[in-house]
Amino acid sequence: MSTVRPHANAAPAPVLEVTGLDVHYGRRRARRRALHDVTLTVAPGETLGVIGETGSGKSTLARTVLGLVRASAGSVVVGGEDVTGHGPRQWRALRRRGVVQYVFQDPLRSLDPDLTVEDSLTEPLLVQGVTRAEAARRARALLARVRLPEDLLGRLPGELSGGQRQRVAVARALITQPRLLILDEPASALDSANRVQILDILKELRADGVALVLISHDLGSVAGVADRVAVLYQGRLVETGPAAEVVGRPRHVYTRLLVSSAPTLRTGAADRSEREALRALLSA
Repeated sequence: MSTVRPHANAAPAPVLEVTGLDVHYGRRRARRRALHDVTLTVAPGETLGVIGETGSGKSTLARTVLGLVRASAGSVVVGGEDVTGHGPRQWRALRRRGVVQYVFQDPLRSLDPDLTVEDSLTEPLLVQGVTRAEAARRARALLARVRLPEDLLGRLPGELSGGQRQRVAVARALITQPRLLILDEPASALDSANRVQILDILKELRADGVALVLISHDLGSVAGVADRVAVLYQGRLVETGPAAEVVGRPRHVYTRLLVSSAPTLRTGAADRSEREALRALLSA
């Protein structure tokens, strides 16, 4: 019997597949829809920027992918595993393997204030059964990878600068060698020097084959590092495509508003009358 082999140039399977996703909050009359019919994929080594203002549904999308919010309809597949109907036990097993990791917007709140940097980095590996010596070795290697000196290993999060904490949070997410990394506003609270360092680290991760999802309200902050951009507006995916195409030739009115409001994407921010005209079109 002959065996059919995949074509050598066949595209790798997506690390993340979201199909027809609906999410609701509340019950009965208080029930409201946060996401409606959202479909997107992220391939290995690809960076997707998910853009939208507060209330657009971008954080709900991330939380649903992570199993923190249950889908009302549709499906979510992570690393080839359909996680849509996973219960707590299945999610614990998936998180223990570290296939998908999340970097919070505020690393001071996400890092345990009573754990040293070394303890924060090694804890996920110790849970997996890795020896303490091997976990410590990996922690040192990852700290170097995010451009931090080894002498920070003994410090507490409160003793670090904002940029250092953010890089420690990224290192902690990477310690389990995830296939998918979701970052919430990874550079919004950083100064320009630290922002450049974080974005350089993300580019290196992409080159290593890690799939990245960058959650942001600012199109300009992710346009230079994302391969593709997905624009959410009122829970709907209104536009998606290559970053350069979305920025250079935005099709949806809301995307045009985002581009016009980002001075880093043009010679200057749009004047108030132009933004008001776009807002009026959205409300029409």
